[in-house]
Amino acid sequence: MKTIAFFNNKGGVGKTSLVYHLAWMYADMGINVIAADLDPQANLTSMFLDEDRLEKLWPDASHPDTILGVIKPILKGIGDIADPHVEDVADNIGLLVGDLGLSAFEDKLSDAWPRCNDRDEAAFRIISAFYRIIYEAARKREASLALIDVGPNLGAINRAAIIAAQHVVIPLAPDLFSLQGLKNLGPTLRHWRFEWGGRLSKSPDPDLILPSADMMPAGYVLMQHDIRLDRPVKAYQKWMARIPSVYRESVMDEPAVEAPGIKEDPYCLSTLKHYRSLMLMAMEARKPIFFLKPADGAIGAHMDAVQRCYKDFRALAGAIAEKCRVSLS
Repeated sequence: MKTIAFFNNKGGVGKTSLVYHLAWMYADMGINVIAADLDPQANLTSMFLDEDRLEKLWPDASHPDTILGVIKPILKGIGDIADPHVEDVADNIGLLVGDLGLSAFEDKLSDAWPRCNDRDEAAFRIISAFYRIIYEAARKREASLALIDVGPNLGAINRAAIIAAQHVVIPLAPDLFSLQGLKNLGPTLRHWRFEWGGRLSKSPDPDLILPSADMMPAGYVLMQHDIRLDRPVKAYQKWMARIPSVYRESVMDEPAVEAPGIKEDPYCLSTLKHYRSLMLMAMEARKPIFFLKPADGAIGAHMDAVQRCYKDFRALAGAIAEKCRVSLS
């Protein structure tokens, strides 16, 4: 199984929409996918499921079929993770349902992190909980790929979620905030990798399934840029020009001398348009943009955009698969 997290500590870059559409695209390509919603805002879950289903999954009492329900025994201090429920979204898509209550896990994870250095088995079970949940969900669904959505911060929940990933894709917007986010994110990823690598050998239980210290950056996706006369608007040009060098310096820890432009940058997986009006149409139809039909309102120029969107996401899915060695056959 391959695990890929989509992460940027700057919000509003289209990260959750990217995970949602890639899950559908990989499913369309015949890949059995687990979509893991590890963001306490649970936006990915709300994209996949309608309100009637969400009301059943999020009743006033306990939430046994969400990610919160799976970690509840750990939160209560009475056991390990429960058997995860995998929501059937489509034939090739299973969803680990998100939960707004997941934020309650933050303190538990923060406390467990240093205790791993003391060879505390309970601490290792807490830190590896997300990975083991995804592992079990993939086993149940016979999935070969897990896409992980996380929130826009550098807290303990995201650290545990990113540790569960073999690869990290970074969605970016062409603005100052994304560049500043890269400068924080890159060193943090390396620090997490180094610290988790040092803890792995201290696990007292050799049979406990733990994630390796991978978290390797797979590249970035430039999201939500406007087009005018086939060129990014002038206000974005300077930010786009800086992304390749900042990515090299901050994320890859490489010298940025003579960094290429976006189009030539091998670390750039794709540049995706915003598809603003189509996104609203897709949300109402409860399907990805590239599956919209004339019956959904996608007619004329909209239908042309739908077809371009399909080509864009199929190319992106292929680029990510190549970087992360995901078999598409």
